[in-house]
Formats: sequence, C-alpha cells, structure tokens
Amino acid sequence: MKSRRTLLVRTGHGSAGVSAVPGMPELPSEAPSAPAHEQAQAPAEVPGPVPERPPMPLDPPDLPPPLPADAPTAFLPPVPADAPTAFPPPVPQGVPEPPSRPPAVPAPSFPDPTPPPATPAFRPLFTDAPGLNWSGPGDSWSHAWAVQMVGEERPGPPQAAATLPGPGPDAAEQPPTARDIELIRASLAVVEPVADRATAHFYALIFLHHPEVRSLFPAAMDVQRDRLFRALLAAARGADDPEALHSYLSALGRGHRRYGTLTGHYGPVGECLVQALARYAGSRWDAETELAWRRVYRLVSSIMIEAAEEAARTSPAWWHGEVVRHERRTRDVAVITVRPDQAYPYRAGQYTSLETPWWPRVWRHFSFASAPRPDGLLTFHVKAVQAGWVSNALVHRAAPGDVLRLGPAAGSMTVDHTAGAELLCLGGGTGIAPIRALVEELAEHGTPVRSVELFYGARRAVELYDLDGLRDLARRHRWLTVRPVLSGTGPTEGALTGELPEVVGRFGPWAGREAFLSGPPAMVRRGVGVLLRAGVPAERIRHDLVGDLAAG
Repeated sequence: MKSRRTLLVRTGHGSAGVSAVPGMPELPSEAPSAPAHEQAQAPAEVPGPVPERPPMPLDPPDLPPPLPADAPTAFLPPVPADAPTAFPPPVPQGVPEPPSRPPAVPAPSFPDPTPPPATPAFRPLFTDAPGLNWSGPGDSWSHAWAVQMVGEERPGPPQAAATLPGPGPDAAEQPPTARDIELIRASLAVVEPVADRATAHFYALIFLHHPEVRSLFPAAMDVQRDRLFRALLAAARGADDPEALHSYLSALGRGHRRYGTLTGHYGPVGECLVQALARYAGSRWDAETELAWRRVYRLVSSIMIEAAEEAARTSPAWWHGEVVRHERRTRDVAVITVRPDQAYPYRAGQYTSLETPWWPRVWRHFSFASAPRPDGLLTFHVKAVQAGWVSNALVHRAAPGDVLRLGPAAGSMTVDHTAGAELLCLGGGTGIAPIRALVEELAEHGTPVRSVELFYGARRAVELYDLDGLRDLARRHRWLTVRPVLSGTGPTEGALTGELPEVVGRFGPWAGREAFLSGPPAMVRRGVGVLLRAGVPAERIRHDLVGDLAAG
C-alpha cells in the first residue's frame, strides 16, 4: 500500500490556496503555506521515527480555522449558551472521559453563496441572447436594447453614432472621391489573401470591446466571416455603379434587421473594422487610406441605416411561418410549403432568408418556388447539402407544424412585364425553383406574345424532380418550351446530354432574348460566359449569385 506521502499534489502557477478563493476564510498566520487539500492528505515530514502517543479525541492542529462572522449557520445544530468553547487538554494516559456535551459541528467549507454587495451577480449569457428567443420575445428586442431594466445593471445601447471619429469630422463626412475608391481597392487587394485572419481579428475586437452584441451573431462564425469580406468586396467593386451599389446596400440594411441590428451598432462596428484593416493592410495603410475607409464606411452605413429605418415603418423585421406541407422528392430534396403569420410581399424570382428553431441565428437564403398565391402560401425547394445546417434541418427534420422565421424578400431576378422581350431560362438542380415561379407569374399575367425557352439541367434523371410539373405547364401554355438536360447518365425521354451551359450555347444565337439563370454558382458563371458569347447583352442577363443559396 502506498504511503500517504505519495498523494502530495504539486501546484503550478495557476494554483490558488484556500485564502485566494472568494468567500473562503483566511488561514491562521501559523498555518502551513501548502494548499488545504495537501494539508489534509499528507502530514508534515518528521525526521526519524514518529514516537507513539496515546489516542486523543481530536488533535488541535487538525481543527478547522475559525469561522468568519458572516458564515452560514443553517447547518449548525443549536448550541447551548454554556457549551465549552475549547476542548479539554489531552489525557496523558488511559482512555479519556467522554465530553459532557458533543462538540459543535463546523459549518460547511463551501463559500458563502451570497456574494459581497460590491461584486456584481453573474448572469448567464443565453438568457440575454435575442436570437435564441426566436419565437415571441424576439420581436421586442430592438426595444429592449434601449430600455434600462429596473433594479439591475445592464449595458445600455451603444451610444456612438454612425459617423466615425477620425481625422476631422469635416474631412470624414465628405463623399468618397475617385482617389478614395482607388485606395480602398488597393488595400483590399493586400488584405484579401489573409481575409480569414483579418475578419477573425475584426470580430474579436467587436466582441472584446462590445460584448453586448455577441448574442446577435451565430455560435459558429465561419460563414459569418466570409460574408463580411464578400460584402466589402462587393461595395468596393460596385463603387463605379452607384445605382447598383445603393440597391445592394439597401437590401443588406433591410436584411440586417432580422439580426437585431440597430443604428447605434454601426459606429462601433466601423471603428473595429478600421482597426482590423489597419493591422492587415501592411504598407498600404496610411492616413490617406484611413480617411478613404472612413468616408466609404460612412456612406455604406448611412445607406443601410436609411433602408432599415424605412423598412421598419412598413414591415416587421421577420415573419413567422408554419410548415403546412413537407414533400420529399428525392433523398436529399424536399418541397416545403409555409403559411406566414401575416401578409408576405414578394415577386417571382426573388429569394428570402430562413431560420429554423434548431439553429438559432443561422440564416440561409432560399428562392421562392411559386408566384404569389391568393392563399398567401409560400413554396421552397430545398436540397440538403454537405455540412448545411439549415438545409439538412429543413429536409430531414422539419415537419408540418414546425415554425420557421423568414426575413424580407430580396433579389433582382424579376421580369419586367412591360418590356415584352422573349425569355431564355436556365435552371440547374433546385435552381429551377425561381424559374418555375417566373413561368407561373408570366402565365398569370397572360402574355402569349412572349416565347419562353426553359432549359432544366441535372446530373441524373432522378434529380429532374420537377420535370413533370413543368411539362404540364408547357402543355397548357404553348409559348413555353421545356428542354431537360442531363450531364450524367439515366434514361429520360427527350433529354439532351451535356453540361447545361454548353447545351444552351448549341441552341443559340440568343441575341434577342432576356436571360434568367439560377443554380449552382459554377453553373451560373459558366452560363453567363456562354450567353455573352451567344450575343446576349450583359444588361439582359439576370441572376442572383448569392453564396448562401448553395451554402445550406
């Protein structure tokens, strides 16, 4: 049997004695310096054999330290007033006489559960997370940010305005110049190879200096980091087209309402962004570049804030939608029908963002698969992609009765019914959803003078899950032609073979057409190139290349 001396535990720099723990009584000055658990497990070393001594009722050195004045007494038995305050001295020989009264039981050794008044009470993070209150209470979180709770200490809303402090308010408030845009693009080119580290540093600054906003973001920040840099690139590259940039930023501002973003958040976010860019832009960063970024960010934030405030006057930050039908078309594809809790405005060809109750604060984009209906129901085609949190939950877990959250409709892939141009539509996989919605809208408007060529592509025949419905539409409307395309194998009557963009190119030229593309990003990019070579002007090619549509 091992001796008790082997149970000694060596403490490192992070160890703390009993006196260092809040609420624990301090040890007497003559107590050993070892931690309490070492004192209880290993006696002090004594040179030579330890002489025998008669048994004693309780050795005085092992007595617990005196209790503090405010120690809890709920576990102490009542002690008479005449109880002895000290143990009698040990009897030198023989058996000692039993005490006339039992000794008092010491109080438990855990600290006082009531912290000192100066120490703020610990409050769990998740009780304050607006994204977790996805049903009901989440609707009032914008108001809760600005209200001080009675009787408790809460961080108030950020007080910084959207205008950033910098090298003089007059200089920073000027609109960006061509030189500013040139500096922005040059610094982004330096940051782009290390974008993952730069965005991680940016969010670290936000959460360190403004921890109250952490609950607005998802638990896993990988996709969120990618979104930030994509937005910066889009803003920098779109500076030459102010109208398109304004439309993009307005949609971004309206969409940020679903996260609980307020006007006061933009100022702190801008400061953290400038600090992160300054760290990773290297030699490209100087006072002139910083001023350019402040000007551009002020413009970006003002557009987003204005769009969000305008949308707040007419629509909620999100809608609740109940799943009323869930149909599995293939192993990984489901057609989901949702009933919103109130009127939901959108156009065929647009998309929305969905959040499930199983992954709070994680939103993904999905296109509407039908034109607006009189009953108000919404239809989505969802494919479960690898590592797709939302798509896998919708395909494999959602069922009638589940409640989702929907953000506002977005996207510009809509038809101008006054133009009268003939249409060319390319839909790959579940990208057929907005194409089908466009066809339904054309049928409702009754425009027989238009002809619509629809190419529906997939790798295997089983993945053409909506082909029968499209062919039924073609039988009812002579202006619609549906051409299935297979890039893999599988028997499908009348199907063309090859990659969808190349097959469409073989049927050209398409110079007089207005083109709509939806599907995997790689297919859309290749399709745009094919159509440009086939004579379709760039301004007549419409698509919404949103990475989240494929990210799940």
